[in-house]
Amino acid sequence: MELNLDELDLTAAESKATYQEIKDYVLEHTGLKVGSLYIAQVKQKCGIIERENYNKPKSEDTKQPQCPPEKEKAIMEALKQFGMI
Repeated sequence: MELNLDELDLTAAESKATYQEIKDYVLEHTGLKVGSLYIAQVKQKCGIIERENYNKPKSEDTKQPQCPPEKEKAIMEALKQFGMI
């Protein structure tokens, strides 16, 4: 039997976690509930490219809540766990 190690490598798609998977991981390990906005902000800080948002605000000066440090840390841990950073 021959085993090719190249077949065991993860593809880019397989190493990406969904937002729901990240939310579930953070809730299970820290008890914190995080929203998609916070996950997107942390991913952007890490340089993970997101597709363009189709639900843009109507005005340019709309303020968005910023991710609190404890939630940012929890999301970073989840991204590391899923091999995204």
